[in-house]
Amino acid sequence: MIVSATEMLKKAKAGHYAVGQFNINNLEWTKAILLTAEELKSPVILGVSEGAGKYMTGFATVAAMVKAMDKSLGITVPVALHLDHGTYDGAKKCVEVGFSSIMFDGSAYPIDENVEKTTELVKLAHDNGMSIEAEVGAIGGEEDGVVGMGECADPDECKRIADLGVDMLAAGIGNIHGIYPANWQGLSFETLDKISKKVGDMPLVLHGGSGIPDEQVKKAITLGVSKVNVNTECQLVFAAATRKYIEEGKDKQGKGYDPRKLLLPGTEAIKDEVRAKIALFGSADKT
Repeated sequence: MIVSATEMLKKAKAGHYAVGQFNINNLEWTKAILLTAEELKSPVILGVSEGAGKYMTGFATVAAMVKAMDKSLGITVPVALHLDHGTYDGAKKCVEVGFSSIMFDGSAYPIDENVEKTTELVKLAHDNGMSIEAEVGAIGGEEDGVVGMGECADPDECKRIADLGVDMLAAGIGNIHGIYPANWQGLSFETLDKISKKVGDMPLVLHGGSGIPDEQVKKAITLGVSKVNVNTECQLVFAAATRKYIEEGKDKQGKGYDPRKLLLPGTEAIKDEVRAKIALFGSADKT
């Protein structure tokens, strides 16, 4: 069932576990994640970046696909359809087409402008029964042309944004998008602890969840992280499984070239990755 992320994250914060946001890139991704969440009775958040939304021919197409698939598959667990790293205009568009949650990434703006734009979007989201995520401090790496160096967020700025009434807060703590480099210094738990104390019960979001060592993810959850974003690891296992299928020549056996067969190994690999992450985050049987 499609819902806002508000209640699932409140429960996660109180229960000291995290809900996974798994980004979707096409029909196979969406189906794999929904079926696995239903199998494990875990709440789940489907993340849609602006680039992925454009690839899938627009946010309206994505919303229609997810809602139809949720119904046709008989999904009973809470599912939030969430804009990931949205622009101001992108967030407004997702409100129009029926997403259940949005993120406005105002981290590149001066803090006063971030506050101003976030304030407007908080009202818009809540007036439409949607949850909203905001961001302070740039997430490292690159996503949809937005480049960040992994700066740690200012705890006082985090409190300013949290006090606007957002439902979840992404705060940079040294995390990055994409593959983590060998010289990565790890998460700044000192920063996370300070932010958590400043914002109180506000669910915190860990972006760039792919590649962070499990023990660091678990520690982050104990310090207030209630949502962990995963994308790159699903992309990597999908690519590896598809490559293996082709290199073994299975696409040339019978009708192995049929996309329903060609894409199946990658889809199953995504399911395995999502199962592992749900176990790590502790969200199974938490609906």
